[in-house]
Amino acid sequence: MRDYGLKLLFFLGIWTEMPLAAMNHLLGEARAGGYAVCYCESWNLESFQAVVEAAEEMSSPIIAGFNGGFLRHRCRPKPERLTFYSGLRRALQESSAPVAFLLNETDDLEQIRQGIELGFNAVMVESDYLEPDDYLQLVKRVVGLAHAKGVSVEAQVGRLAHGSEEGHEPGRMTEPKPARALVEQTGIDALGIAIGNTHVLTTGKARIDLDCLARIRQQVDVPLVIHGGTGFPPDCVSEAIALGVAKFNFGTNLKQTCLAALRKGLDRYQEPMNPHPFLGMGGSMDILASARDAVKHKVKDLIRTYTYAGQHSEVQRGETD
Repeated sequence: MRDYGLKLLFFLGIWTEMPLAAMNHLLGEARAGGYAVCYCESWNLESFQAVVEAAEEMSSPIIAGFNGGFLRHRCRPKPERLTFYSGLRRALQESSAPVAFLLNETDDLEQIRQGIELGFNAVMVESDYLEPDDYLQLVKRVVGLAHAKGVSVEAQVGRLAHGSEEGHEPGRMTEPKPARALVEQTGIDALGIAIGNTHVLTTGKARIDLDCLARIRQQVDVPLVIHGGTGFPPDCVSEAIALGVAKFNFGTNLKQTCLAALRKGLDRYQEPMNPHPFLGMGGSMDILASARDAVKHKVKDLIRTYTYAGQHSEVQRGETD
């Protein structure tokens, strides 16, 4: 019925785009309601569809988006054009779910500026490769740019350990007083923390220090964010939410799910078979469609486990400040 209504408004020439849900409002609603919101990171069209459709089918708010650092990673011949990715904002504006659009984990001011201009309504400023004073100044500049446009800003204090790369710098737990200082000096909307959570933990679960989380909560009043959600133990979720966590980030387990589905689908194709049913037709043999469906089911599982399903209060989609 909603889709029919949108088409009718478009036909009559009176359809206007719906604003995205503001991330700071999604997280404020989550804290007030005693739940959290998932950020499920995408990397292509199919994964983006999977995230949005999962949220719609679960009647759940969600944060969709892309990793800015990955899009300009040094392993690429050249940085990706952000316009290809920001164009998916239109799909979010037509979604029945409250959705924010995040440019995640980037320390490139020009990319952040471009992302804001192109329609991302939330940004996360990466801290891993900057000295504390340089990071503080960058976050201040980003907040100035972003808040003027109604864009939410997440920053980070502490460093997550890395679960799969040798030579990566060791993790550093978030200290409460520096965390409070960053929040007060910058006016950020959410704070990523390190309490034992681990990036790219491909097997097992991290050891979470909930006492550290409690000390952070005593000093910091903005919503807290867990990066490395793939390795976050489900039995710690309820207490973490009670102690102020309002957002869990996922990426590693979504890509693991996608790769497993792609591997299974590729086994079915042998030359000189007709390639079209395997790519682009969307049927049961379509490899990318099967991977999309697998990721969607995984996102639904994450919503059930790490947030909730269908119990949020109504979010005012028009509020962006």
